[in-house]
Amino acid sequence: METPAVPMPRDARELAVLQHLVEIRDKLLLLKQDRTTYIRSQDILPLYDQTIAQVKELNAIRAETGATDENRVDKVLEGCFQLLSLFYLTIGRNDEAPATYALTSTIKRLLDHLIEANLYSAKDLESIKATLEQLSTNINRSGNDHTPGPQHSPYLLELLSKRVERCTATLAKLQKRLSALDEASLPTYEKLISILRSISYANTRSKFSSTEVQKLQKQLYEIGEKNNGGKFIVPGSESPGAATMQEVKGDVPEPFRETYRALLGIRNELEKLSLTQAWSLRETDLYDFQRKLDKIDESRENGNFFDDKSRPADLWTQRTMLYLIRRSYAYIYSFILSSEPVSEALLPVYNQLQTLKRCLLEVKNNGGVSSVRELYPYSMKLASLDNMRVDGKFVINGDIPEGQSSVSELLAECFDLNYDLRVAADADSVPPAE
Repeated sequence: METPAVPMPRDARELAVLQHLVEIRDKLLLLKQDRTTYIRSQDILPLYDQTIAQVKELNAIRAETGATDENRVDKVLEGCFQLLSLFYLTIGRNDEAPATYALTSTIKRLLDHLIEANLYSAKDLESIKATLEQLSTNINRSGNDHTPGPQHSPYLLELLSKRVERCTATLAKLQKRLSALDEASLPTYEKLISILRSISYANTRSKFSSTEVQKLQKQLYEIGEKNNGGKFIVPGSESPGAATMQEVKGDVPEPFRETYRALLGIRNELEKLSLTQAWSLRETDLYDFQRKLDKIDESRENGNFFDDKSRPADLWTQRTMLYLIRRSYAYIYSFILSSEPVSEALLPVYNQLQTLKRCLLEVKNNGGVSSVRELYPYSMKLASLDNMRVDGKFVINGDIPEGQSSVSELLAECFDLNYDLRVAADADSVPPAE
């Protein structure tokens, strides 16, 4: 199930470009693996500039030779851009053009899978549509000479614009399919999508309740009875999924078990990260997950998985493994979207302030405090974080990391909440006039 080998470049000059790109990628991988220190802008920006220089060289060579076939250079270059994109998120430069590359890759995978599955809801498309619009805005802003901030390579901006355009075109196809449904059919369709995903999730669990399965079956039967005895209005929504799940009981055939376990492991790791993301995830960690998923996804032929003897997976195995792939890509998408525009070095401070803000809001929403004394722990924590600033800036190990404005705004919000609670407590403590 290995993906086809990518040919090496024939031109000697492209080989030189390849060597330089491999060196850049290896440096990025070493930085990614180093957990002893924070990633800094000055670590990443020179490698970005070196990558762009190699891209210019490659374009000049291909303009001269007329070569258009993809080779090893393109694959390594893609890896460099993918890593650089995640590093830009790590250092808090989320709104700059290079940061959008990784997200467009994940969106393309998600949209391609939705086209293939032909089972999705309007909610699946709403978030992607809004994200693509924001990415387009960020790219256009980066290409505007009058926009403050760093300017980026026209090649990169053109590449990103085309990626967003391709994703937008695929999204339009998906939206067109949904528009063919009449409003009366939509609730039934949405319910069927929900049931199918519940079945797919249960398929990937080592144990599941027979009662749970029976509930899903009952829902399917009820929908079938309301839709002409099971002749559904929505094409492709009929599914023997619950019955299939009971019959197979979660067993994957031996030839596909290794791939299944790999996908299950990826999904489970990402699921755990979703619970502790703010405190434990470095955006560059997503690179390894993406690469593993891409390799498995690209190993399919005509949409299906094949064993060593070129025998295709049965329908249940295919659907179950595709569910795991799609769910994992969805986790990566959500992680990138929720990445804060704050450098990794400032993230501990930012996360503490986020927690402090939630606590203060909880106190406020539950009637405030009975005395100012109850606010002392919050006030002391705010003071300790505020004292970290030097001339109004948070300084970490002698550096001024990206994301200063986001952290300062959050700090100000916490001070305001704390002040409002203090004023309310003082007012309540004043005895009424006789």
